Parts: sequence; structure tokens; C-alpha cells
Amino acid sequence: MSKIYKPTAGAADWQGFLADPKKQWRTGFSAKTLAHCWEAANGLPTEIASILGPLGADLELLLALPEHKVALPGAARGESQNDVFALVRAGGRTFAVMVEGKVSEPFGETLGDWLQNASDGKRYRLAFMSKLLGLTLPLPNDIRYQLLHRTASAVIEARRFNTDAAVMLVHSFSAERKWFEDFVRFGSLFGVSVTTPSELFAIRDNAKPAIYIGWVCGDCKFLSA
Repeated sequence: MSKIYKPTAGAADWQGFLADPKKQWRTGFSAKTLAHCWEAANGLPTEIASILGPLGADLELLLALPEHKVALPGAARGESQNDVFALVRAGGRTFAVMVEGKVSEPFGETLGDWLQNASDGKRYRLAFMSKLLGLTLPLPNDIRYQLLHRTASAVIEARRFNTDAAVMLVHSFSAERKWFEDFVRFGSLFGVSVTTPSELFAIRDNAKPAIYIGWVCGDCKFLSA
């Protein structure tokens, strides 16, 4: 996995970073919609800055990396490919932010499905992520595995860059808030009662780094981009 990155000239440059550039780059779907939203912002999209507001004033996007891969232990394909990884600064503090874009696409497998006939590598990975997030095994089968490894990715990169907090955000462009109930269920793992989007929730505020999650409502005008 290369550690050398190049700047983009526009949203179209994001396509080449996708796991399947031809299939995933479609108008009205998350990859293309998210790319146009972030490129148009020339910094943090307004809704992202708003939800991160409680972390500090004068938020500044230091860098954003599309389709950022984070290595996870166990199993042959041991990476979490995150839609956007952003380093954000507010005053003298920095934050590692993982962003999962969504329109109508689901969060993928439930943990129960993912663990069917699970290898030792998979079980080791789950134990690693659970410990990282302060969770105790076994976890409920209805939790979406994608939300687990996206949040774990945020913590891994927060530790690597020595930031003050790790943040996992779902950046949704669904007017119907599709799959919001899966996010609510994920929050309940940490004793957090998620009732509305656009709010930042501390799931491990005493951890080092502190860990936050949130659901962000994106501007639907980018669905036609």
C-alpha cells in the first residue's frame, strides 16, 4: 500500500481510486455524489463542519484522502477502504475523521453473516477491533460489520497521526435517511441513544484518543452531479 499521494484536479479524479471504478462511479450513487460534494466545498463541506463544531472553533481541513485504505489484522484481504479520510484541526487540536458515503446503498453484511464459517483470522480481527473500541465479545449479530471496521479505522489512524480524537461519520445523501436505523443500532453498542442525525456522539470520550460517531445529511443537489 503506497504512502505517496497526489492532489486531485476535480471530482473525476476520485474515480480511479475506487475498488471497481467502472461499476461504482454512477450518478446518484455514493462514490460520485460524495466526490462532487467534497470537491465543491474546497475545504470541509458545510454539514461536516457543522457536526464537528462541538470539537472546537475555526475548523480547518488539513488534508482529505479519497478511498483511503487502513490495514486490519487477520484474513488475506485485511484492509478497510474508507471513502474519505480527513485530518481536521481546530485551534491546537487535531482530529482523524473517517467518512462513509451513502445514498441508498446498505451497510453490507451483518456481523452474524460475516461470521458464518469464520476463519481464525476473521475472529482475530473482530477481537482486535472490539478491544480497540472498548467493546466486549460476543457482539450482537445484527450489527453492521462495515460500521465496526470504519470506526476502527478512525481510531487506528488517530493513533498513527497522534490526533486528539477519532471520528467516524456517515455522510448520507438519502432524503429518506435510508439505513439510519442501522446507525442507531450501532450507537446502542456503546450505550448511546441516537435519535436524530446531524449530532456528534461521544462513544468513548475518556479514551485516548476520544472516539466520536455521527450521521451527516448531505446536500441532495450533488445526486445529479
